[in-house]
Amino acid sequence: MPRKRVAVLISGRGSNMASLIKAAKKPDYPAEIALVLSNRLDAAGLAVARAEGIATAVVDHTAFGKEREAFDRALQAVLEQHCIEIVCLAGFMRLLTPWLVRQWEGRMINIHPALLPAFKGLNTHERALAAGVKEHGATVHFVVPEMDAGPIIGQSPVQVAPDDTPDTLAARVLAEEHRLYPQALKLVALGEAKLTREHDEPKATR
Repeated sequence: MPRKRVAVLISGRGSNMASLIKAAKKPDYPAEIALVLSNRLDAAGLAVARAEGIATAVVDHTAFGKEREAFDRALQAVLEQHCIEIVCLAGFMRLLTPWLVRQWEGRMINIHPALLPAFKGLNTHERALAAGVKEHGATVHFVVPEMDAGPIIGQSPVQVAPDDTPDTLAARVLAEEHRLYPQALKLVALGEAKLTREHDEPKATR
């Protein structure tokens, strides 16, 4: 079966991108990282991707001002140019418009550093510690127009230690992200995790 062509969208160092690239090197992995796309020319992950021989592209969001959909349409043009089949968000620090999300319904996934639905948005580790939770972790989910609200593909829990700081907790969660994201992408590429709709509510099925 042909491997699915995947684009990874990044804004920074791309550590989750690197974990996907490593997984995709295995001959039996059902997806290939065909493109790394960033909204920032200085994203460190672009150099990592180039060193691996992976195509890269940049669509600078600042060139579009407040025209978010125009930026998203430019992203879409690049994705189509590279014949992409699945999109992975990996530290992509832009809220995507409903227009773009609809183009990729069931084919766009994201990793979030919390056990959703808890702690949507930013600063998840600080908020988890402030809330006094005993368990934190990472989630991979399908992307829907609402932020961090898509059906869950997989989660990986991390126990919170009494002496944890945001940095120590973040480091343990990140290690789980690197393990979880390739597993989730594999399920999507194989068609073993799908986005379905029951009574107009999107759900992930396994």
